[in-house]
Amino acid sequence: MAEKQRIQLIDALRGLAVLLMVVHHFLYDLVVFCGAPAWLFSNPVFNFLHYIFAGLFLFLSGVSSNFSRSNVKRGLKALACALVITAVTVVMDMPIVFGVLHLLGTCMVLYGLTRRFWEKLPFWVVPVVSIAGIVLTGHMAGGVLSESRWLWMLGWVYEGFVSTDYFPLLPWAFVFLLGTWAGKYIKAGRMPRWFYTADCPPLAAVGRHSLIIYVLHQPVLYGLTMAGLWLFGR
Repeated sequence: MAEKQRIQLIDALRGLAVLLMVVHHFLYDLVVFCGAPAWLFSNPVFNFLHYIFAGLFLFLSGVSSNFSRSNVKRGLKALACALVITAVTVVMDMPIVFGVLHLLGTCMVLYGLTRRFWEKLPFWVVPVVSIAGIVLTGHMAGGVLSESRWLWMLGWVYEGFVSTDYFPLLPWAFVFLLGTWAGKYIKAGRMPRWFYTADCPPLAAVGRHSLIIYVLHQPVLYGLTMAGLWLFGR
């Protein structure tokens, strides 16, 4: 979004979602590399919250698509960063084949190419389709086994498929699409006044730099984890 158009609350919520994802990934590093108890990363609370803040991040990205000059360029930029992450994680033997950033970039490009189609539909169609899609395909969030080796982007994975971070198009693309619908009303000024005046500068600053933070946070966390192991002789 252009600076003059920025809605600080959206930036702050995006910043909150990014920080929660960073904390979640740090807990993962502690378990995998430092031998911390597995429940620290995988437990009912975090398993639930993981999808909540990832969903919030995707929803807000859909909202922001209404303020973007080119969602296709924005998406290609995200995909380029995602491919770098894939390359690095493959070398580390912890491959991320289709994580949040891969999903986000794909959604941006697809929406950028089909935006006119969605905007021509009656106002009620997109939320109905989005919510129905989330409900009907929600079970695919973690992947569903399939004999096909070509449908993993959608949520059908083959036996042996590995992606340390995995967010398929189904159901998550519907979360993004719902955000694009909500974004039209937000941009039109139809939300309460407090929505446009509320601000939390620290979180908003994180939200404005969410892409670079998301790309760099795991190498930084990994470096800190390895430094901690060296210092404490683990």
